Amino acid sequence: MESEQFSQHISRRFNEELEHLRTEVLRMGGLVESHLDTAIEAITAGDSEMGLKVAREDYKINEMEVSIDEECSRVLATRAPAAADLRLIVTVIKTITDLERIGDESEKIGYLASRLASDTQPHDHYSELRTIGEHVQSMVHDALDAFSRVDPADALLVVEEDKLVDEEYDMIVRQCISMMMEDPRTIRRFMDVSWTARALERIGDHAKNIAEYVIYLVHGRDVRHLKLAEIKEEIAG
Repeated sequence: MESEQFSQHISRRFNEELEHLRTEVLRMGGLVESHLDTAIEAITAGDSEMGLKVAREDYKINEMEVSIDEECSRVLATRAPAAADLRLIVTVIKTITDLERIGDESEKIGYLASRLASDTQPHDHYSELRTIGEHVQSMVHDALDAFSRVDPADALLVVEEDKLVDEEYDMIVRQCISMMMEDPRTIRRFMDVSWTARALERIGDHAKNIAEYVIYLVHGRDVRHLKLAEIKEEIAG
């Protein structure tokens, strides 16, 4: 961690405001994780109502994003933060945007789950979707954990894992195309499976973004468009 600290201010109130922002991000992250977990379970369990429940409750995540964003705007206007404190607020604003988008993708998965539940469940209960889903769940959890502990090393592990999710997504799409070519009657089902995999892959991208914001928070460098080797050099340096 750099010498700049987030908790050493003359104003105790400012300290409390910054810590409250961090706490609210993690609270929003917890809700997002819960929605994602439920959406994935709805797919593999073939539970239409569970999927629709996730879709109906997306508004809660949206409301939290608006609330945290408004609090960030107020702190920016009243405290005029600089250096590490400003980076923290920028990180919070960017992180809640990605969390809200994870919520949107989970909502989409919820609707797809309700449609897939109307079809006959395959014998493997969409095991490929569960596999990529578990990896994405891990990425989101680990990204939030890295944010909580302000740990760029753990954030880097999340960035690295995104490649595996991309590979799993590509494999699922190839399988879906193959199945649709073999039996045109399955086109609608496997289009839904493909869209679900795409939503999960996008969630992985958002988790990666959050991890990269943690690196920015600590090192003051935007690494979103750097290659993995370059990010490692940035952290090591």
